[in-house]
Amino acid sequence: MKFLDETEADDPILSVVNLIDVFLVVIAALLITVAKNPLLSPFSKQDVTVITDAGKPSMEVIQKRGEKIEKYKASGEIGEGDGEKAGVAYRMKDGSMVYVPETGEGH
Repeated sequence: MKFLDETEADDPILSVVNLIDVFLVVIAALLITVAKNPLLSPFSKQDVTVITDAGKPSMEVIQKRGEKIEKYKASGEIGEGDGEKAGVAYRMKDGSMVYVPETGEGH
């Protein structure tokens, strides 16, 4: 019986089977990662916006609209332009935000 045990230990096909098992686990982990990522998921029909490092100079905005993915990177400069005040936003005690537009009267 000892002869049968030694042949199983030296069988090269067993190491190939183990390698295939490892690759199957890696592929399953990659598929789960792609399925959970809203930007990479081919099954997602929704538009997605992801903001990384919000408020920092390294801030990035990534938008997915249908099949198209756009990436915007903050330049770190302060924006400026022509415009006028459109209203006032208030933060309530419960944390919600209320926007009150200006009516244009009294200007």
